[in-house]
Amino acid sequence: MDAILLRPARGQRAVLADRAEARVGLGLVGDRSAAARQADPKRRRQVTLIQAEHLAVVAALLGKTGIDPAGLRRNLVVSGVNLIATRSLLKGQVLCLVFGNDPGAADTAMFEVSGNCDPCSAMEAELGFGGYNAMRGHGGVTARVVREGWIESGMPVWVVERPEGEG
Repeated sequence: MDAILLRPARGQRAVLADRAEARVGLGLVGDRSAAARQADPKRRRQVTLIQAEHLAVVAALLGKTGIDPAGLRRNLVVSGVNLIATRSLLKGQVLCLVFGNDPGAADTAMFEVSGNCDPCSAMEAELGFGGYNAMRGHGGVTARVVREGWIESGMPVWVVERPEGEG
């Protein structure tokens, strides 16, 4: 995982964090999304993720040398994982993202990808003219926490089939 970003309040820029606690039904402790709601394990948008590789694509589409992920209002920046592909369901399979050195460990945080995280009009203000369209198809995904745990910047990210009894 490349970065953890927590949004302290609506309209405020995300803050970089070294680690965060993922809680079932809430999302990431310290993020406005988790603080503003009661726990609901079925809520689909608890955490947002974006691929680091897409930041370079968006920057290129806008003629910029780089994009600061803090302005994109996503919680986690990951690389080496095709986030959109995790939504592909084969024979009822549900794929999850596990954060940690051992994807089979019971104390690793696990997230189920629940949908696309489409851009909003705020991308024009953040990225300039064309920001919204540059983000289309590159906005990342939403997820819900199905197993609690701590996540840290630099942790490996694994794609696994959701074990029975989780979520």
